[in-house]
Amino acid sequence: MNIAVLGIGFMGFPMARRLCEAGHTVHVWSRSRDKAERVAPFGATVHDTPASAVRGAGIVISMLESGPVVGDVLFNQGAAPAMKRGTLVIDMASIQPREARDHAARLGDFGVSHLDAPVSGGTGGAEAGTLVIMVGGKAADFDRARPILEVFGRATYVGPHGTGQLAKLANQMIVGVTIGAVAEALLLCQKGGADMARVKEAITGGFADSRILQVHGQRMVERDFAPRARMGVQLKDLRNALATAEEVGFDAPVTALFEQLYADGVEHGLSDLDHAGLFVELASRNGMQ
Repeated sequence: MNIAVLGIGFMGFPMARRLCEAGHTVHVWSRSRDKAERVAPFGATVHDTPASAVRGAGIVISMLESGPVVGDVLFNQGAAPAMKRGTLVIDMASIQPREARDHAARLGDFGVSHLDAPVSGGTGGAEAGTLVIMVGGKAADFDRARPILEVFGRATYVGPHGTGQLAKLANQMIVGVTIGAVAEALLLCQKGGADMARVKEAITGGFADSRILQVHGQRMVERDFAPRARMGVQLKDLRNALATAEEVGFDAPVTALFEQLYADGVEHGLSDLDHAGLFVELASRNGMQ
């Protein structure tokens, strides 16, 4: 299949590589050409513009930074008008549901179909092909996209346009809040004289156990905050969740609290740390190293 991938960053690179390894014809574009060039050894064709990359593709996958960036690439940088009628755009970035609905409607004017299909699982999941993918759009388009999505992991159809993004916001609310709970709990134990690693071991298997405790808690124990998913991205997702909550008239006080905590961490220079780096912000508040 002829596939274009727009955005070759932390996630886009392993995803484009997997498509190449699965035998597809892959065309790639990224704002920084050197990032796109990394996929060339696996057989991808690198393009200087998004319009050039998508021309002739049957499926276009975008893994870009934010909703405004997706809109800019599609409609201001010429990608949408360059697509042939019948092309399917699978937007795998994490953006606001209303942005996804808007993009779907505007692409429809070009005879192009759209799915919003954000992912969870980080770079590890992208590399291993174990991403969790939440998909909104038309069921027929999901069926068409399924063989491609299965290259990346497990895809679940959620409902109409925008609901994939809504599911991702739910995911990010749970992730962001749980990271904070794990960080605060482990720091309290350390402050009180306990060994964090042993505390983590002690509560493993109980009701407090979770993937966040095992993965992000271990990063906290090891002080390993190399970015897999950055603090700045987590903050963006929480802000998207709050914006969506306001649109539908929903009060989300827990998310609002953690949005402020992540915002404080970003303001204090932690934006490029892994989102488990909220641990650093909470440690600093308590005068801990």
